[in-house]
Amino acid sequence: MIKSMTGYAAAALAAEGSAVSIEIRTVNSRSLDIALRVSPADTGLEERVRGLVSGRLARGRVEVRLQIGPAPGEAGAVEVDMVRARAVMAALSRLREEFALTAEPTLELLVGCGGVLRTAEAAADPERLWPVIEAGLKQALDELEAMRRREGEHLARDLHARLDQVAAALKEIAARSEGLTAIHQQRLKERMALITRGAVEIDPTRLAQEAAFLADRADISEEIVRAESHLGQCRGIMNSAEPAGRKLNFLLQELNREFNTMGSKIADADAAHRVVDVKSELEKIREQVQNIE
Repeated sequence: MIKSMTGYAAAALAAEGSAVSIEIRTVNSRSLDIALRVSPADTGLEERVRGLVSGRLARGRVEVRLQIGPAPGEAGAVEVDMVRARAVMAALSRLREEFALTAEPTLELLVGCGGVLRTAEAAADPERLWPVIEAGLKQALDELEAMRRREGEHLARDLHARLDQVAAALKEIAARSEGLTAIHQQRLKERMALITRGAVEIDPTRLAQEAAFLADRADISEEIVRAESHLGQCRGIMNSAEPAGRKLNFLLQELNREFNTMGSKIADADAAHRVVDVKSELEKIREQVQNIE
């Protein structure tokens, strides 16, 4: 079953005093492109995260946001910025002297100036946090793939319907291409009669040979067989568990090539019009395939 490259998922877990928040977004891309944002940035988990994501996704632009912090209710350590505190005290002392104040600077006033006390974030331990992060990533990737499969099912229904239209048009074109020798023979006979005005007797054998030659040049039986094979392969790939996007894109190029050849060779106006319709349908399919993994 084909999968879309568009999806979104998120997960949040807490363990051992730490909270892990994960968000994954995916959009179209020609290859697998992983953009990773980890906070704090120095956790040393980037390669592990990339390896887990690349093991599950084959194609698309993947944005992974991973945030690590203290679990709710966990109090972080409080640090004193002594440099800031000394600078504030020196400034308060200058103000006291300048304005001849008698009151001494208080601790409350010092802390109220801001920047003296700050909460220190505990450094993340990659080895300790990895099991939690791994579980969260797997949960988010499961949800992401489920969403991409649902989107892929909608795409598959549309693609199957369009492939049915192409197959029906191919049968019409094949039917219109039958009996080309008789058609060319009749056309040649009419043209020769118009040119000679009946004054020259036309050799039936020669006429048949020329008609057969023209019919052979306009024969599209090989293109029809190849086009039918490509359509069958498209359906098989769509029903396969393997990533289908690149293969489908290649087959669509080949189908377009076959119908281009048919359009240039076939000597029937109605069939030529159907070829134009098919090429328009193939372009719509190609646009849809750009979103398939």
